[in-house]
Amino acid sequence: MYDSIASEVQREVRELKVVLTGLEAKGDERLWIRNQSDGDLDDGKLIDGLTGEQTIYKRRGTQDPTPGGPQEHPKRLTFVVDVSGSMYRFNGHDKRLERMLQATCLVMEAFEDTQPGKFTYDIVGHSGESPCVPFVREGLPPTNNNERLKVLQSMYAHSQYCMSGDHTLEATALAVQSLAKREDADERYVIMLSDANLDRYGIHPRHLGNALVREPNTQAFCIMIGSLGQQADHPKANLPPGRGVVCMDTAELPKILKRIFTDVMLQ
Repeated sequence: MYDSIASEVQREVRELKVVLTGLEAKGDERLWIRNQSDGDLDDGKLIDGLTGEQTIYKRRGTQDPTPGGPQEHPKRLTFVVDVSGSMYRFNGHDKRLERMLQATCLVMEAFEDTQPGKFTYDIVGHSGESPCVPFVREGLPPTNNNERLKVLQSMYAHSQYCMSGDHTLEATALAVQSLAKREDADERYVIMLSDANLDRYGIHPRHLGNALVREPNTQAFCIMIGSLGQQADHPKANLPPGRGVVCMDTAELPKILKRIFTDVMLQ
């Protein structure tokens, strides 16, 4: 059962692993800036102070990381997956629930063998019942196919039996705020995977866009993997530039994530 899903994304898993391996540290490094005229007294400059030297102090400051240098803190990611009833209901139309399961499998497998301490992630779902349905908790990723299968089965079952409704906006805001408050991170990303079924519940893309950019220390993006006709074009056109992407083919997901990571690194 697991292989029927995983086999569809093995090439994409390899591609995403290459992307993750190539990401360098971005967060500023905290360090002592020496030879200052004020601040904390630098013990190593006591003799210089006795001879009249003025720059015998040090201050805490930041410095851009050295390219290829060690990463002080993990890159923290929250993946928000759509497990609403519409994902199950319209799966026969465009395979959106299948792509959601494939995308989740892709993420879990690609992050499995990453360098310890470089990444940490969690996966939460949203539906008409709740804006936060935990599937993978931060620091406790699934470690084998059986555990990953249970995650996928839970997602499928929730979408099949949940109440109708939509918490896309609340789920986005909650994920962004929660990640922004977590302890030190080299970078913070929220990746929202959802269908484009916003108009039905009166959600204007502008409000979703505001939730995506609410926290300056967290980069959030919405990847729409389901659409009835041109349904996804309106949200994409009205979200902040670069924050909305339409992905109707799971094979494109590693390329989209690579572009997201690269664009943020170049900012």
